[in-house]
Amino acid sequence: MGLVGDVVGRVLVFFLLVAMPAFAQADDADKPAIVGVIQKQLDAFQGDRAAEAFGYASPDIQHLFGTPDKFMAMVRQGYPPVYRPRSVDFRELVTSEGRIVQKVLFVGPDGVPVIAEYFMERQPDGSWRIDGCRLDRSGDQSA
Repeated sequence: MGLVGDVVGRVLVFFLLVAMPAFAQADDADKPAIVGVIQKQLDAFQGDRAAEAFGYASPDIQHLFGTPDKFMAMVRQGYPPVYRPRSVDFRELVTSEGRIVQKVLFVGPDGVPVIAEYFMERQPDGSWRIDGCRLDRSGDQSA
């Protein structure tokens, strides 16, 4: 194959690696920043500060809801354990399906434990935003 074949092979490998989609990896060094963003949003919910809470959502989530008031109404109605938790316990930071996920155990206003999975998105400036939250109402506290 020779030198030319070797160089072409290396260039192809390089372009294949660059062209592959970048999958996020959970990094414990990012956990304090991620937990901080989630905690600040929870604090904003507690104070009914819709604009502040909305500011911690990713651009896609902001676009989906359009206004802080619509976003806050959705949280009030669909996420009572997040909106008014009795307790909050941050669990592990994991990678799931190529996304960074912070798990949080909430005890909701009804006393029922719920695991939340916060999908996190790193912004171009390096900051973190919340790109969705899924609740597992199974009450499995071992997650």
